[in-house]
Amino acid sequence: MDGEASANAGRGEQVRERKSVGYRAAAQEVLMTAARMFPSLVLFIGVMVAPVGAQIYPNKPIRIIIPFPPGGAPTIIARLMGDKLTQSWGQPVIVDNRGGGNTVIGSEALVKSPPDGSTLGLMTSAHVIYPLLIPNLPYDSIKDFTPIATLARAELILAVHPSVPVNSLQELVAYAKTRPGQLNYASVGSGGMTHLATESFSTLAGVKMQQVPYKGTAPAFTDLVGGQVHLFFSPPTAALVPFIKSGKLKAIAVSGESRKAALPQVPTLTEGGLPGFDIKVWYGILAPLHVPRRIIDTIAAKVPKILASADMKERLVNQELDPFISTPEQFAALIRDDTARFARIIKEGNIKLEN
Repeated sequence: MDGEASANAGRGEQVRERKSVGYRAAAQEVLMTAARMFPSLVLFIGVMVAPVGAQIYPNKPIRIIIPFPPGGAPTIIARLMGDKLTQSWGQPVIVDNRGGGNTVIGSEALVKSPPDGSTLGLMTSAHVIYPLLIPNLPYDSIKDFTPIATLARAELILAVHPSVPVNSLQELVAYAKTRPGQLNYASVGSGGMTHLATESFSTLAGVKMQQVPYKGTAPAFTDLVGGQVHLFFSPPTAALVPFIKSGKLKAIAVSGESRKAALPQVPTLTEGGLPGFDIKVWYGILAPLHVPRRIIDTIAAKVPKILASADMKERLVNQELDPFISTPEQFAALIRDDTARFARIIKEGNIKLEN
């Protein structure tokens, strides 16, 4: 009896399976017929039953937070990218400057934003520097953000006032070594990129100079031209190159691995005899943690196309910036590498953030 019952059960299961296959085939035929006769209705049903996460991105305005006051390269880049993304996506892209607190205010606002891709952040190398100097931040600069893509980068230019009797990097190093502590240099605030770059240079060259911190690039640049400070590792600005070409400032070297097109006669620090110095400023897009990978990939795929356009390249070059393309994974690696690099510089120079 047990064998007969088992056989009957097996036959029953086969019958049910054949019926199920038949039902599925019939349903498929109905759907295919409906698709041929009423394509708009089928599309409507598909949209209605699609999960929210699968909807087309973006489906609402995008906000780009900049943790700096208005003006300067971050705002310029954000507006250029915003215009291009608006044209491509058909959604407004709003630039939102949230300066203050050494980038903490804007960065915290990004971290607390909904992880739906509607809020992005345009960050610079400062994103990895200030967390190394400010204790007890309300976020982790690596763990609480999602890197999407880099946009641009720029070398720093080591410029000196004509009163300093040097015309090369080797001459500057020799001059500074015979006058320890007598040369002063401008920085855009203690702990900032220009400060760390000059401290790294001093360590590698074996020289000692005095820092003069400023609240921005403009006043530091003004005092360099006026001779109140001897030298400045300046971020590239449209105003700097004309002063160099006119002889009102002398460009001794540029950071990075290659010379600048606007100043082809100026060697890199490596060419000038100081290998190992490779500090550049980068600009990139980050998102809050937990933004769906589908959205990250959508943005990351769009950025290279924008950066490759002729007008975008021209606009960046006019700001002395170079297009810089990377994948999310490459950008994440850059952030980790820069964190380690600047942590070492801060430790070696015993650098503190002054209030």
